Amino acid sequence: MQTDSTGLESRLTRIEQMLAALVEGQQARQWYSIEEFARIVGRSAYTCRQWCRSGRVTARKKDSGRGAYLAWTISHAELLRFQQEGLRPRLDNNNLPALQADG
Repeated sequence: MQTDSTGLESRLTRIEQMLAALVEGQQARQWYSIEEFARIVGRSAYTCRQWCRSGRVTARKKDSGRGAYLAWTISHAELLRFQQEGLRPRLDNNNLPALQADG
């Protein structure tokens, strides 16, 4: 009977270690690349880049490690906001929300 409990304890310890590794890998990050954000929200990276350019998602350009080229990054707070509220409204040239045409 002692052998069974020792084996069970050993298995439980391994399971706990695997769970801890999984949780650690899924910890929230401070900033997400376009590709990471796109994967999380289920859209293409191209679409997410367009959202950043148009201000529909608040993002910032940061050093990408590819020379002089900066890459869009999206904060964790913005990811949470997007998941709860969706895209920000479109802005026209005067930085006012665009009006929808009747029709």
